[in-house]
Amino acid sequence: MPVLKKETARDPGSQVLPKVPVPPLKQTLDTYLKCVQHLVKEEQFKKTKAIVEKFGAPGGVGEILQKKLLERRDKTTNWVYDYWLEDMYLNNRLALPVNSSPVMVFPKQTFRDQRDALRFAAQIIRGVLEYKRLIEEQALPVDFARGQLAGTPLCMEQYSRLFTSYRYPGTKSDTLKVQMTAASSVPEHIIVACKNQFFVLDVVANSKQLNETDILSQLEKIVKMAEKAEERLPPLGILTTDGRTEWAQAREALMKDQTNRDSLGLIESSLCVLCLDEPSGLMPSDTNRALLMLHGGGREKNGANRWYDKSMQFVVGMDGTCGVVCEHSPFEGIVLVQCSEYLMKHIIGSPSKMATMSMRELPPPRRLLWKCSPHIQGLLTASGDRVQRLVNNLDMDVFKFKAYGKDFIKKQKMSPDAFIQVALQLAFYKCNGRLVSTYESASIRRFQEGRVDNIRSATPEALAFVMSMADERATFTDSEKMKRLRDAIYAQTSYTIAAITGMAIDNHLLGLLRISKELNMEKPEIFCDETYLASNQFILSTSQVPTTVEMFCCYGPVVPNGYGVCYNPQPDHIIFCVSSFWENTETSSAVFVKALNEGLLEIRDLCNRSKMTDSSQGANQPHKSGK
Repeated sequence: MPVLKKETARDPGSQVLPKVPVPPLKQTLDTYLKCVQHLVKEEQFKKTKAIVEKFGAPGGVGEILQKKLLERRDKTTNWVYDYWLEDMYLNNRLALPVNSSPVMVFPKQTFRDQRDALRFAAQIIRGVLEYKRLIEEQALPVDFARGQLAGTPLCMEQYSRLFTSYRYPGTKSDTLKVQMTAASSVPEHIIVACKNQFFVLDVVANSKQLNETDILSQLEKIVKMAEKAEERLPPLGILTTDGRTEWAQAREALMKDQTNRDSLGLIESSLCVLCLDEPSGLMPSDTNRALLMLHGGGREKNGANRWYDKSMQFVVGMDGTCGVVCEHSPFEGIVLVQCSEYLMKHIIGSPSKMATMSMRELPPPRRLLWKCSPHIQGLLTASGDRVQRLVNNLDMDVFKFKAYGKDFIKKQKMSPDAFIQVALQLAFYKCNGRLVSTYESASIRRFQEGRVDNIRSATPEALAFVMSMADERATFTDSEKMKRLRDAIYAQTSYTIAAITGMAIDNHLLGLLRISKELNMEKPEIFCDETYLASNQFILSTSQVPTTVEMFCCYGPVVPNGYGVCYNPQPDHIIFCVSSFWENTETSSAVFVKALNEGLLEIRDLCNRSKMTDSSQGANQPHKSGK
């Protein structure tokens, strides 16, 4: 974990923020039962209720674990951080592209020629260096909470990991390393990927940082070097697209040779990766750009022109497909957004500071060299085959809902996020006739080193509402539906407030499970119960990633039969990125989007009809003052 730097006047520093609380045991167990009761069969729920009551009984296992968890809270800065990081990311064996790494898709750029594209890339790198300086000097303005309980200062620690982290693959579990060395002792460099070759670009020469013109001139040299077919080396980046255990084994094979150790060391100590992509040959629709950002199009396109372990990969496609791929373990989406917006504003706001010539002689960029045995060649082929299957499997639909945006929702005196979550439940119900365990990330950055907990959006109140909307027999009046909508939104908002104040259940239950492992206890029955296992299969995995600059975020599903839904509410429209897998016959992104569109329109019409009724009734009522 990074050491906390000294506080400055502008930086509340993690020290002044409270520690993440441990919720009361009874509260968590009661909430857990409420969250699952309507999602499982009655017989199963009876069994679960008995197991939970036994776990929470006075003098029972739950109380022992709770006591230990409270002791852990006293001894650590953040009791859940390591548990959560391992459970959410480091222990996960799936490949990073699609399954784990979210992407930010920039607006399509129109480049006149290659030099124009490289100039855009140079501006990104300059922006990165400036943003990194702000982070190091702790000059970034502190983030404050928006939405529910707005105005609380948030922990800024995640920013310090943007350009200093690397996720090392392991055979059983990965390791996230954060460089804490003083800036001066490390020569600063970035890695540039071009035509599946990797190059080191030093961003400091003669102890002076490169300016935009210098960077452009170095990028032009890299492109020339990459074009030399006779010097081309195997596409090693494809190995980082594989399952984490497979990549860990391949990396062990690579490390046997000193040449490879040197090249890996340079990648692992870099600030970031810049990927200069070849044109994909696809129409540059939002959906296609999202797909290309998530997986590069596999080995036939730019899928090997990546190094997925590095936290930030900036992609600049010669055809204008640009964005950022982020390794998710060091930081949350909001940090990716803040950095991306800074870069886009930097590019839009600073007309290119290009002199015609670079004024100084710079040492040429260096190509990373690899020694590949026949065994490693075989691994490259196998990794390429596996990433191709992932590419062929991803079903993505980027949908811009234009009928209304967050302004309309606020006029209904409803929280836009809660409203959209309820609409997602309605869409799922329309497709499947049931609700399922749902994940919505909730920031707990109000606390020291806070990351996220889960808002379980498939509430009993949401089920009551969606059933009233889907009822064919017109059993429910508009006023009953409207009451159920308000109840569902209230329940969703209440859960959100509980989650962001450290009172949700997922982190707490994980903590109790991990303590039982540390005590070498037999796994408590509550965690072996099929209800618990099912409740952690998030068939609907969602998050709100709002932006103020035109761009959008997306990611893949977290289970084979699931959906990933990332949404970006704007004043007059909402962008939804819906992903699923073609191999699963139960899911279809297009079908989900169609149901979502219908549901959003139906809810709007319900609100409008109710307004009409209210105002016609209200016309005969004497007005209360102050309304």
